[in-house]
Amino acid sequence: MSLTESRLTRTSASTGTEGRTHLTATAVTSSGRGRSLVRAVVWWTGVWGAVSAAISTAAAWSARTVRPAGVLVLVAATIGLGLGIVFGWVEWMVAGAAAVVLLAASVPFLFGARSYDVGLSLAHERVVAGDGVKGEIVVRNDGHRIALPGRLDIPVGAGLVEFGVPLLRPGHAVSQPLDIPGLRRGIVRVGPATTVRSDPIGLLRREHAFDDVHEVFVHPRTTSLPSTSAGLIRDLEGSPTRRLVDSDMSFHAIREYAPGDSRRQIHWKSTAKTGRLMVRQYEESRRSRMAVVLAVAEHEYADADEFELAVGCAASLGLRAVRDARDVEIVVGSEIPRVVRGRLRAIRRIPAAAPRPMLDGFSGVDLLESTMPVSDVCRLTAESGDRLSIAFVVVGSRVTLTRLQQAALAFPVDTTVVAVICDERAHPRMQPLSGITVLTVGTLDDLSGLLLRGATA
Repeated sequence: MSLTESRLTRTSASTGTEGRTHLTATAVTSSGRGRSLVRAVVWWTGVWGAVSAAISTAAAWSARTVRPAGVLVLVAATIGLGLGIVFGWVEWMVAGAAAVVLLAASVPFLFGARSYDVGLSLAHERVVAGDGVKGEIVVRNDGHRIALPGRLDIPVGAGLVEFGVPLLRPGHAVSQPLDIPGLRRGIVRVGPATTVRSDPIGLLRREHAFDDVHEVFVHPRTTSLPSTSAGLIRDLEGSPTRRLVDSDMSFHAIREYAPGDSRRQIHWKSTAKTGRLMVRQYEESRRSRMAVVLAVAEHEYADADEFELAVGCAASLGLRAVRDARDVEIVVGSEIPRVVRGRLRAIRRIPAAAPRPMLDGFSGVDLLESTMPVSDVCRLTAESGDRLSIAFVVVGSRVTLTRLQQAALAFPVDTTVVAVICDERAHPRMQPLSGITVLTVGTLDDLSGLLLRGATA
């Protein structure tokens, strides 16, 4: 019994050992196959990534280099050679071969585009609308070989200025003047200069852009306003308010002394006459603080020229206030996404610390399709700032007098509101309404005359 059990045990042990050995070999075999499969997948992934990157690079290079005419010649070469070889058509083979020769002959014209060093300089980077800008382009061959003739493109806003570059020997340079004609108000981007290599037929094209970029601030046209009429207020000591205080610059009256009054305000002559302590009473005065609100909604102007007139009027008012050292705030509407229009209020303030940043800010003001009406801009201006002495509201001809009165109601009752309606077809006039003075101007010069009339009236 024990011998049988021993044999069975050894057999079982032997069987178990053989089973374990078989299983281990199977696991090793499976693991080896898995590693090979993983290596194959990794290799194929790397190859596919390299091929995809090469295809993408080639496609991008072709899109930049091959022009529409070059695409037609390439298609003609492919179809001509393909059909000629398949069907034995000699004429098609000749046409395909001629197309290939054209493409091959165009390739040498692309060489040397990066051997140029281009310098772009402008005489002024801030001009007034309607004025031009002068500059200079210097092209130098920094390479060790002769640079073939080429072309230089310089973007100017939405336009393009082209220059022909002659053949340049190593180390030689050529300069050409850059003359940009009258510009419209805005921020005009000049550059980057781009060297262009192209064959005479226009099949292939190679470009290289440099980093030299200039921004030209085209300021609005302004007019000189009389200093004393900048806000229709002529008070060097400040505008008195209706609030009575114990100490200020604007004397109001004399009243009887009350506990808590400062003894420095006692008026001794009145005290001697009445036999009771009398003190001086003052009206609180404040420094004239001015706001200029410019409407920028498209539906509030008849055309773009009318808007330019409004920008010029607002800039003239702000410029006069800055030069007179007044506290001025210049506000325009901000663009609001359509999905939140009616639920979001936003305004934009133009820097008014000095003339240059203020005019730079006006250069970037544009008509907006989705923004608040001028009445909401005035309301938000009155809510977000300190109390104002005077507010100018500059609008287009499509803003009615009723809407102007609604805009004036947004300001406090002690704020003088002056509306400037810009209408190139109207005659200059001034008309007082309830709580608001309306100036209608057809040109910038009309604004100066109306303000002077209002200050001396």
